[in-house]
Amino acid sequence: MHNGPKIYVAGHRGMVGSAITRRLLEEENAHVITRSHDELSLDDAAAVEEFFAAERPDVVVLAAAKVGGIIANATLGADFIRENLMIQTNVIDSAYRNGTQKFMFLGSSCIYPKYAEQPITEEALLTGPLEETNRPYAIAKIAGITMCDAYARQYGFNAFAVMPSNVYGIGDNFHPEYSHVVAGLMRRFHEAKLSGQPKVVVWGSGSPLRELVDADDLADACVFLLRNYDDGGIVNVGSGQEISIRDLALLMKVVVGYDGEVEFDATRPDGTPRKIMDSSKLRALGWQPTLTIEAGLKKMYAWFVESQADVC
Repeated sequence: MHNGPKIYVAGHRGMVGSAITRRLLEEENAHVITRSHDELSLDDAAAVEEFFAAERPDVVVLAAAKVGGIIANATLGADFIRENLMIQTNVIDSAYRNGTQKFMFLGSSCIYPKYAEQPITEEALLTGPLEETNRPYAIAKIAGITMCDAYARQYGFNAFAVMPSNVYGIGDNFHPEYSHVVAGLMRRFHEAKLSGQPKVVVWGSGSPLRELVDADDLADACVFLLRNYDDGGIVNVGSGQEISIRDLALLMKVVVGYDGEVEFDATRPDGTPRKIMDSSKLRALGWQPTLTIEAGLKKMYAWFVESQADVC
């Protein structure tokens, strides 16, 4: 018997959505509902409205999005802005119209200006130009945040946005072209180990700094916020652990057990030079991360070898 609120997790098969779903199901009296893409296409406004009218979830976590790494962002911009705008518009509006009491919108740290002052506070939004390669995706996410804010102001809708730093972990996408940096490196070092390649070439100089947060830590923060936060706006979620792409590649080499050389191709783009979140707002509420980057990578690689290595 479910006595808790009915919680709909949109995007429960993605890395972040699946982590949040796992975390919610640990709760006593958890009443979590999900729909696969085949069951409910979130870019279909009529289907989304029909679903919300029938289910009337108390809480909605919007973790569904079209996402990708630096190549995907640079080449699929039309897809990123079109699909994300449609998903967000349909889900936010239908949730409000059908009595949802709390709405969490998952964003991305790429919404912040390319050269934002570090660490990046929530107030940095719209204070400077975006990183060019992921501008269509970032603008779609900024539109979602703005829509949540506008519905909160005009209708009293209890909606807020969570901005994670670079997320990695179980459920990541290992596509050879469209993956994010951690999964992309993991796949390439794993393939190099299996095939005995003498070296792995990493894009860029290796100097950019990234703050990494494990998907399970992020999920724990999201459930914490669902319980403890009602003030709208944006909440940054970061681990406070910063690592250069060079050190990440060298750590990945150790985690995977690759014996060859690592070379950095400085003719390739680096992306944003540094990106670390100011998560003091979340810390002040009482939440702390638990996983180190090394522990998170080891957990992720064990899962990859067990369940995903056949994608290589």
